[in-house]
Amino acid sequence: MSVRELVVLGTASQVPTRHRNHNGYLLRWDGEGILFDPGEGTQRQMLRAGAAAHDLHRICVTHFHGDHSLGLAGVIQRINLDRVPHEITAHFPRSGQRFYDRLRYSTAYRETVPLTEAPVDSDGVLASTASYTLEARKLSHPVESYGYRLVEPDGRRMLPERLASYGIKGVDVGRIQREGALGDVSLDDVSEARRGQRFAFVMDTRLCDGVYALAEGCDMLVIESTFLDGDVKLAVDHGHLTAGQAGAVARAAGVRHLVLTHFSQRYDDPAEFERQARAAGFEGELTVAHDLLRVPVPKRR
Repeated sequence: MSVRELVVLGTASQVPTRHRNHNGYLLRWDGEGILFDPGEGTQRQMLRAGAAAHDLHRICVTHFHGDHSLGLAGVIQRINLDRVPHEITAHFPRSGQRFYDRLRYSTAYRETVPLTEAPVDSDGVLASTASYTLEARKLSHPVESYGYRLVEPDGRRMLPERLASYGIKGVDVGRIQREGALGDVSLDDVSEARRGQRFAFVMDTRLCDGVYALAEGCDMLVIESTFLDGDVKLAVDHGHLTAGQAGAVARAAGVRHLVLTHFSQRYDDPAEFERQARAAGFEGELTVAHDLLRVPVPKRR
């Protein structure tokens, strides 16, 4: 049975707090694990969340500020210590290659696992598998930053009442799916198009075209909301979003489930982030993330 869920490992912006670890997000997607922005302490948070190095298949770093990347060293060393048997690919801004290299080889350890590097230097498709296409879009931050988006291939949904009306059952259901027709009955006669699921991960950025492109039509959008709306000037100056801006993006993009995260330590009322995102007009499902939270990706439409 396939599992699609977000495991939140940390939610703090810039510095950890007593209740929030540095960033870290593990997306489980049909047997693969994609780790986004492993900040300091990610390895321990994975242990607390019941996640192992063997669960990882990709690491996606949006940019090389410490709260999004300092945990990379420990995670990579754990991958090697545990001798993960499958390929793991790391995506990160090409302009940060020197930071990646320093983190990967920050201390002495035995390298047992070949880690594939796939740096990002432009918008576009990074990888395609049977269950998703991974894309990147450039964001607007003081250092180069990219957001990531998974798009499941579109498929077909079989319609039981149509199948029954044509007397198609048993092995013939699989046959018409494979061959596209069964006698005079076409696949279109007994099924309908099913749009693939979409997931986006948007961290440190001002409002820009990339934010909207990543969020468009997403079933789940994980997005930073570092500041509340009263501090919008701080957000713009430092290359961040407010809760209201995140909510407005989700509303405009038709997002189904909005996950707010990456909170400044200056605020002590998490509920205010939800109130401001709602005030911006977002009416879908909304989660204000906290550490070690599990959030299922919404079921297909």
